[in-house]
Amino acid sequence: MNIEERINGAIKTAMLAKDAKRLEALRAIKSAVLLLKTSTEGLTEESALKAIQKEVKKRKETADLYIAQNRPDLAEVEQFQAGVLEEYLPQQMSEAEVKTELEKIISAVGATSAADMGKVMGAATKALAGKADNKLVSVLVKQLLG
Repeated sequence: MNIEERINGAIKTAMLAKDAKRLEALRAIKSAVLLLKTSTEGLTEESALKAIQKEVKKRKETADLYIAQNRPDLAEVEQFQAGVLEEYLPQQMSEAEVKTELEKIISAVGATSAADMGKVMGAATKALAGKADNKLVSVLVKQLLG
């Protein structure tokens, strides 16, 4: 079952359960998938996952802004939607797993100092695509090389 079929099934389930909050989040995913379908890039599992990751990131950043502006009611909605969207992403690696993987990448690339961060980040971005947040990867690379 591809991602589009999974989303359509989840939308149907949410409609039957009259779960408006979940339905709103699922429709956002469907919108992103439909945009991909009509774009020149086309719909693939990889492109759909990237689009969902982008939507999750948007919602988390928006929630942070709402929290900073003392609007927990709006932040809660964004965090809920991000949680629903994350259900369609692969399991994220823990910080310890990312660190272990980065140590392997650093030794494979032969990086020794912070000047080699670009090489490490390039390899890490490809190796950890969809499995870890790039912000976390960047912070850990700086720690390991610094």
